[in-house]
Amino acid sequence: MKFKYNARTQEGELQIGFVESVNREAAVNVLTGHNLFILSLSEAEKAGWGDKIFSLFNKVKMVDLMIFTRQFATLLESKVPLGDCLRALRKQTRNPILKEIVFEISNDVDAGLSLSQALERHGNVFSEFYINLIRSSEITGRLEEVMVFLADYIDKELMWRTRIRNAMIYPSILIGLFVIVAGLMIVIVFPQIAPIFKEARVELPLITRILLAGGEFVGRWWWAIITVIFLFIVLLVDYFRSKEGKIVFDEISIKLPILGNLFKKVYIARFAESISVLIKGGIPITQSIEITAHSVGSIVYRDVLHDCAERVKAGETFSSIIEKEEGLFPPLVSQMIAIGEGTGRLDEILSRISILYTREVNDLLANLTELIQPLLIALIGVFVGLLFASILIPIYNLVQAF
Repeated sequence: MKFKYNARTQEGELQIGFVESVNREAAVNVLTGHNLFILSLSEAEKAGWGDKIFSLFNKVKMVDLMIFTRQFATLLESKVPLGDCLRALRKQTRNPILKEIVFEISNDVDAGLSLSQALERHGNVFSEFYINLIRSSEITGRLEEVMVFLADYIDKELMWRTRIRNAMIYPSILIGLFVIVAGLMIVIVFPQIAPIFKEARVELPLITRILLAGGEFVGRWWWAIITVIFLFIVLLVDYFRSKEGKIVFDEISIKLPILGNLFKKVYIARFAESISVLIKGGIPITQSIEITAHSVGSIVYRDVLHDCAERVKAGETFSSIIEKEEGLFPPLVSQMIAIGEGTGRLDEILSRISILYTREVNDLLANLTELIQPLLIALIGVFVGLLFASILIPIYNLVQAF
């Protein structure tokens, strides 16, 4: 989120500008960290359509962030001072946007800000989870370990996204080719042979009559159909980017027959790993749950975890709250958390939960890739059969008539 601020420096100089952060409280922390006295702070106007389209092509990709974090971790492990690390990273970074961000972070660190405070100024690139882990490492002195973990964490997230995307490439090509071939048949081929059957007074099957009527309609109103589809997609995307739309999309995604189970396992793996690392970093359990709520990647899970943090503050046990959310967390999760609470090894138990569900996600992705292709081929085969049957059956009846 972008906030517009009016503030004064310690010398009394008036400053007006914008700061990007995940929420209003984080924006206040960023500004006060720069020794500014805030006069006003308000959310900036929402970006127009042009800005939204531009932002799609002008952003830091996850692979760039992963490479940056991996290089950062390597330099820190080599005992290179923080300032020198940032200057070296600026030279090595290829993404121009990230290069400029690293330059600003380097300047902020040289000016006396901590690394976490410098990262907070770029909340649109670095998640709250990322920033809070860095902050905890600054307290515990484990910055090298945390950077290595963050690099592995982003690498795993990137691998999951890549595998899901790759699993959908082949089916998408098949569907696209089928739509093109079917469209050509319906719009061009069918109208050419329809008069022959009409003159011969051959009775056409229902499927043929439907396809002929559809081809005639598409041929006459193709421009209107394209316009309606384009507007529908634009409105649908815009709706799913709204607050209400994101909630609806998340609720639908976790209720899908096969993919819903996959998404749940991904969210549980993220949830368990995030809280485990945060607890190990010395962050209290309630704050760890709250931070994880904003980094798990699902609004449905975010709301549940936010409520969970409030109830843990009130004295309820973490496991008893999770146990009541059977639709989102399997009984195994609450049972293992209860064991962790009882033995005082909650961080270790959560780490095991993460490993377990990460393995299940990898297995499910592998099975999904192998399963979806033959199913899709069979489904397209049925449609191709119906398409050719709608032509061959009338031709057969025409031959029989003669």
